Amino acid sequence: MDTSLKQIVYDYLIALGTTETVAKYLNMLALLIVLLIVVSVIDYVIRKLLRGTFSKFATKSKTKFDDILVANKAPRNIAHIIPLLIVIEFVPVVFFDFPTFENLIKKSLEVFAIILILWIVRSILNTLKDYLKTLPRLKDKPIDSYIQVFMIFAWLAGIMSAIAIVSKIDFIDFLTGLGAISAVIILVFKDTILGFVASIQVSINDMVRIGDWITFEKYGANGYVTEITLATVKVQNFDNTITTIPTYALISDSFKNWRGMTDSGGRRIMRALLIKQNSITYLTKEAVEKLKDIQLITAYLEKRQQDIEAHNVHTNANKSLLINGRNLTNFGVFRKYIDAYIKQHSAINKEMMIMVRQLEPTPQGIPLQLYAFSNDKRWENYEYIMADIFDHLIAALPYFDLEIFELPSNIMFKDPL
Repeated sequence: MDTSLKQIVYDYLIALGTTETVAKYLNMLALLIVLLIVVSVIDYVIRKLLRGTFSKFATKSKTKFDDILVANKAPRNIAHIIPLLIVIEFVPVVFFDFPTFENLIKKSLEVFAIILILWIVRSILNTLKDYLKTLPRLKDKPIDSYIQVFMIFAWLAGIMSAIAIVSKIDFIDFLTGLGAISAVIILVFKDTILGFVASIQVSINDMVRIGDWITFEKYGANGYVTEITLATVKVQNFDNTITTIPTYALISDSFKNWRGMTDSGGRRIMRALLIKQNSITYLTKEAVEKLKDIQLITAYLEKRQQDIEAHNVHTNANKSLLINGRNLTNFGVFRKYIDAYIKQHSAINKEMMIMVRQLEPTPQGIPLQLYAFSNDKRWENYEYIMADIFDHLIAALPYFDLEIFELPSNIMFKDPL
């Protein structure tokens, strides 16, 4: 630029008799004010044009990407590029007589340029993150973790570039020098590195997705995963509290993911009744005839009774004692009743395993376990179904002359009045 234009105010003030030093400062101040006004106007106009263009395009476009781009202020950040370039170009003009100031301001603007680039990168990455979360096949993936990794690398590169600019060290030489303090860097970013590795493993192995129900006893978590980031996994528990778990804990500790249950055709019911051993007896003919009134096992008892009588006749069993030959027991018939009852229950998935089994005797009695799957996997309905089934079974026990084990209460030891 022509020197006369740089010193137009300076020459005018000198002509008015102002001292040379004052004229230089006032000349610099006047040029700075003009530059700031011009740049502010240009920045305002470009910002309005870009935002308006993006907004119109977003309303007409079918994709949501451009709407999210506007929401994350990407156009506004991009609009600052041209004004910044103008300021950098005209700094030598404004500070023509002050080389020290010129060098300082120029470095500051270069550092600000790096920050502006980081803002733009951040807004674009946030846009990409929000957009990917709208896609059905990616909404349960830990997108936040990957975006955070890119941002960490971007900020590290930006910080190192800024330090290199301020210290006047070449970027390559600066990176070489970082090798000497790599141990310190690893120590400082230990959790970040662990989180990054864990996020990759969690994603590749498909261990956890957003929306999965997990149980992590070590951290007291029992609920749905709402967010997976580079450092933490957020779980909303069923009491609406939030538990935060380190991401790397997912690969270093044991936890339970209920996705297999939610993706299957039913939710497992596995509960046992503890039957008193001394209530288990052989059934007499009269007792069998009485139990035939229970419709669910009528056909079973008739066929079973015929088979047992035929066997006892064939083996010439002495039936003066019930222990001789083959017999029905109230415990076995009740087990068959449970099996028949569950198989006709409308809330049970008939295509999955249904089993009623006797477990090893315990000091509290013989466990009679029901193993089946409910059609409805929602927690509230699942609990209702299971309670309804066992309400019925407990009430049915007296018809089979069976008793449930129960610890004695104080009232049992009181003398009758």
